[in-house]
Amino acid sequence: MYRYDEFDKEFVSARVDQFRDQVERRMAGDLSEDEFKPLRLMNGVYLQLHAYMLRVAIPYGTLNSRQMRMLGHIARKYDRGYGHFTTRQNIQFNWPKLLDIPDILDDLATVEMHAIQTSGNCIRNVTTDHFAGVAEDEIADPRVYAEILRQWSTLHPEFIFLPRKFKIAITGAAHDRAAIQVHDIGLQLVRNEDGEIGFSVYVGGGQGRTPMIAKQVREFLPEQDLIAYTEAILRVYNLYGRRDNKYKARIKILVHETGIDVLREDIEAEFKRIRDGVLHLPKADIEAIDSYFAPPQYADLPDHTAMLDEARRADTGFDRWITNNVEAHKIQGHSIVTISLKPAGGPPGDATDRQLEIMADLGEKFSHDELRISHEQNVILPHVETRNLKEIYDILVVEGLAPANAGLITDIIACPGLDYCALANARSIPVAQDLSEHFAKAEREQDIGELKIKISGCINACGHHHVGHIGILGVDRKGEEFYQITLGGSADENTAIGNIIGPGFASEDVVGAVDKIVDTYLDHRETRDESFLATYNRIGQQPFKDALYG
Repeated sequence: MYRYDEFDKEFVSARVDQFRDQVERRMAGDLSEDEFKPLRLMNGVYLQLHAYMLRVAIPYGTLNSRQMRMLGHIARKYDRGYGHFTTRQNIQFNWPKLLDIPDILDDLATVEMHAIQTSGNCIRNVTTDHFAGVAEDEIADPRVYAEILRQWSTLHPEFIFLPRKFKIAITGAAHDRAAIQVHDIGLQLVRNEDGEIGFSVYVGGGQGRTPMIAKQVREFLPEQDLIAYTEAILRVYNLYGRRDNKYKARIKILVHETGIDVLREDIEAEFKRIRDGVLHLPKADIEAIDSYFAPPQYADLPDHTAMLDEARRADTGFDRWITNNVEAHKIQGHSIVTISLKPAGGPPGDATDRQLEIMADLGEKFSHDELRISHEQNVILPHVETRNLKEIYDILVVEGLAPANAGLITDIIACPGLDYCALANARSIPVAQDLSEHFAKAEREQDIGELKIKISGCINACGHHHVGHIGILGVDRKGEEFYQITLGGSADENTAIGNIIGPGFASEDVVGAVDKIVDTYLDHRETRDESFLATYNRIGQQPFKDALYG
């Protein structure tokens, strides 16, 4: 895990002092809200419906126990006792007082955290696979390259004021757990014919009011050219990206209007011009960053299968949790644990101050002092000895953190929606709560199998509804909240944008509509192992339309 050097500490401290002065001037009336807005956005502060919101950066979703405890401290001291994990692997605090935010940033700085570039038209938090460094199918740890890009992009003078916000995601495996094809730049680690590591580069993905799947702009980019090629893309975008209309300012629109072949020529020309300069990434620098992410000293352990099987037979709840929330680790005798923040009836992605501290304790005791945040709004323990799984599960049960639903229908992604967001048209959280309660029966949920529901409260798509197997979009219809349903979306290596199934539904009818969709799937699947997405792709929309609209 990356550690701050002296420059980092001095820089973050200076930013906190600067923002404290700006807040004091705002409170004194020396700055208007319009004057203050660009200053607060540079420090992760939004003005939402009811209060200011602070978004804290968690680079590539990785943090240690001390940092997680600090988040619990902030939730308790400065907020209303909870934090909300986002689809950008960050955390939001929804109720801080503006005057307290510099103190919060000061506290964060003591554990090497900040809120820089979590908002504004800049390069946002670079996200990665939440199983990075421990997944069996991984080519290389993508966090190494995310950290390289973080250091390069932080306050880069050319890219502080881009036409629009800019998002980068990296996956280290062929199976994409980072949704790279719905990002402005998506990077997939690959090996060429000589076994050398590099990247397959995608450009122009995104969701929002014009969802688009990224186009491949480079089949193989050598790793030493990562910064140069990324900068070439950003320079071309900064030059040609539209600034007259924010709805057409994302790079996906530039790709669409210019065409990927023309844009590729411009990017390659700029890349050729700059690649041999200071942006050439030396192998020694890559190795230095790689050393920050050296694996912990794992114990030499047997696989503990027999012991685990006995515990599973004795406890059906534990058995379900192992099935859904525990993944294979690349080191024998170890496992990857997903702590689901999706209890029945709970707001997806929320964790109380106590829960944050409990997860910090678990990370320290059982996961080599490391935790991850997934873009699916859950928390990961990446380095768990398999023999400790039952002890961890028992603690999670007591703390309300043991829903055995990772990847299932109640593992719902949802944005804050109209309960908090000034941009939203409809509420997301109550819909997610109703759906999770309705489908909470373990036997039915297990029978349904993998099914990803994603909910957004407006067309900005912070809940990733476009790529949900079932996507739900809240819209305003003459002052009433209605919900449009899409089917067939996917955010993995087979990325797809969901198709609108028909007219929207009133809020009280959404659960019933989803129930009919699920029943239609169960009636039409060929085998119990055929997933919802596979069934939908095989039979098409019509059976679902017939069930919903007769």
